[in-house]
Amino acid sequence: MSSETNQYELPKSVELKKDFPSPTYDEWKAKVEKDLKGASFEKKLITKTIEGINLNPIYTRESLQKNSLLDQYPGSGSTRASDVAGYFNSEWLINQRIELSDADEFNTALKDALNRGQNSIYISLDKASKLGLDADYAETNDVGNGGLSISGLSSLSRSLDGIDITKHPIFISTGFSSVPFVSILSAYCKRNNIDISKLTGSVEADPIGYWALEGELPVPVNSAISGIKTSLDWKIKNAPMLKTCNVSSLPYVNSGANGVQELAFMLATTAEYLRKLIDLGANINDAAQNIKVTLGIGSSFFAEVAKLRAAKVLWKNLISAFGGNKKSQAINIFAISSQFNKTKFDPYVNMLRTTTETFSAIMGGIDSLQVAPFDSVFSTPDDFSRRIARNTQIILKEEAHFGNTIDPAGGSYFVENLTEKIAKKAWEKFQQIEKNGGMIESLKDNFIQNEIEEVYTERAKLIAKRKSVIVGTNMYANPTEELLAERKVKSKELQKRRADFLQKFRVSKSHEENESVLKALDVLSRECNEDSIDVAADAILQGATLGEITNSCRVNVNDLDRVKIIPIIKRRAAEPFEELRIKTEAIEKTTGNKPSVFLATMGSLKEFKGRADFSRNFFEVGGFNVKYPNGFTTSDEATTEAINSNSKIVVVCSTDGNYEKLVPELAKKLKTQINGVTIVLAGYPKDKIEEYKNAGVDEFIYIGADAYSIIKRLISNSE
Repeated sequence: MSSETNQYELPKSVELKKDFPSPTYDEWKAKVEKDLKGASFEKKLITKTIEGINLNPIYTRESLQKNSLLDQYPGSGSTRASDVAGYFNSEWLINQRIELSDADEFNTALKDALNRGQNSIYISLDKASKLGLDADYAETNDVGNGGLSISGLSSLSRSLDGIDITKHPIFISTGFSSVPFVSILSAYCKRNNIDISKLTGSVEADPIGYWALEGELPVPVNSAISGIKTSLDWKIKNAPMLKTCNVSSLPYVNSGANGVQELAFMLATTAEYLRKLIDLGANINDAAQNIKVTLGIGSSFFAEVAKLRAAKVLWKNLISAFGGNKKSQAINIFAISSQFNKTKFDPYVNMLRTTTETFSAIMGGIDSLQVAPFDSVFSTPDDFSRRIARNTQIILKEEAHFGNTIDPAGGSYFVENLTEKIAKKAWEKFQQIEKNGGMIESLKDNFIQNEIEEVYTERAKLIAKRKSVIVGTNMYANPTEELLAERKVKSKELQKRRADFLQKFRVSKSHEENESVLKALDVLSRECNEDSIDVAADAILQGATLGEITNSCRVNVNDLDRVKIIPIIKRRAAEPFEELRIKTEAIEKTTGNKPSVFLATMGSLKEFKGRADFSRNFFEVGGFNVKYPNGFTTSDEATTEAINSNSKIVVVCSTDGNYEKLVPELAKKLKTQINGVTIVLAGYPKDKIEEYKNAGVDEFIYIGADAYSIIKRLISNSE
């Protein structure tokens, strides 16, 4: 018994390093290369991102030895958590957008959101309001387009009725000028005896971002930036906790820019604002602390985490170069779900996309976050889609406890390495823009536009070949799916209601009120400075409208100084494939049937199934009706069934070995007996391509084939 006991007795100590020696990277690589049996390690296991960064299959402690960012700790100006206690001290803001145009409807929805977990107020104005136009003087399609229609104090008051704005940070996205809306907010606070100095959030303008997206501004760019200086001076004295400048990367992200470009454009825009504000007499610290940065979030999880962490150190370096203090070197990041990767078809997958985006945003250490409702790219979100978007954040916060970990990505070999690479490449791109004259000049000479177009072209190739997968669109599509009904703003009806109200409002003012308004407008037309906001606020209290205020401030604007540029194209990755699906649906409405594809499944199940399944998936992304028979033993059987299917497209599915005899025989029969038939071969036997083409094969489909181009050609032939 004694010897048996000793046999199974555990050792008194365990030496893991001795018993389980850690292999070096070179040893691991040598083993992998042996397992690859001659295949290239670099081609098989090194992944290149759209930013041009090579990702290794494994990272070790040694990979961090030369990392320049490892001497940082959580806190301001670090790649890591903005606060030393992470979200324990200050939780991120759930900053959801309510895309309703009517003030009363907006108010009802906002109250509901605040009662259900939203902890901040976000107001995005419609295009007419951003242009400084009253609804009755605006283009009909601009009224209600993109947000809330506000023409003065009354509409803002109805929007915020019953809501204590001192308890919730308030954010108002104003387009290219914040001055009119700072004035309206100031008037609102005076009317309601609210201490505006207690407000937090932003009434933000981003003239360069607006100019890039629209291609033109109602005022010269430099005049719009002067407006930022006006609102900055006013806010320092009256509302120190509000920000009035925003630097948004969304115009570029939603056009297809990669993460490196996004950060570089953000830095270049910030540098433009800082230089011009300092030239106008602003203090660097006041100017930097007045800026909120808005970044888009995409689906590449680790890249997005690294991008947000890189943004922090890049901001720190930029502000440091301008001479800003430590407080100014802490970036304020507002993250918004990108629309570039969202889809119209299979839109519920957008919920999964925004969930990973929310996860990466929180991991990256944002200050506030807006999750896009799943239907926002094609419809005005309703209560359900807004609630799901809001709850995405709340569930991750309250149930997954994402706010309970300080800097969760810190120390990850992969994330730390990727963070450094993105930061370095973004800084290099920023320097290129600076050498080109800065962001404004680079937009004028199309440097920015061309940079984005180059990346988008590369993205489009990967999507067309399905190397970049959009689930439900270019891969795993549901051909029987019907598009969800679109809810759109009824701009004509809205404009009529707003016009009726404004006309009655204008004639309701007393003679004394009209006199006060005219005097204030006269003052505004002569000079625009920090005092103008108080003058405008008093005029608004007397009944002046948004349009009257902006018209007065623009009296001395020289239209000759306005510069038009080629606007940044707003687009989505899925649009080309969505257009294919929409075309096939249009054919069905015209002819009663969708274009169909017949699969000539030749041989045993084992021989044809792999390529037949691939072919079905391939054509379903174009909306084709795919007919998938059980299989054929002879070319005569396959030809007869192909004729009976009434399909003009036949896909031959079998093995390369079977193709040598099968293709010439079957292709000849199909071409002879089906007028106008297109023969597609599933596979790409390189040494037989020309032979099979000569035999009658028109197209080849395989992994890596340009699915978009092939499907587009076949749909065109079906019309």
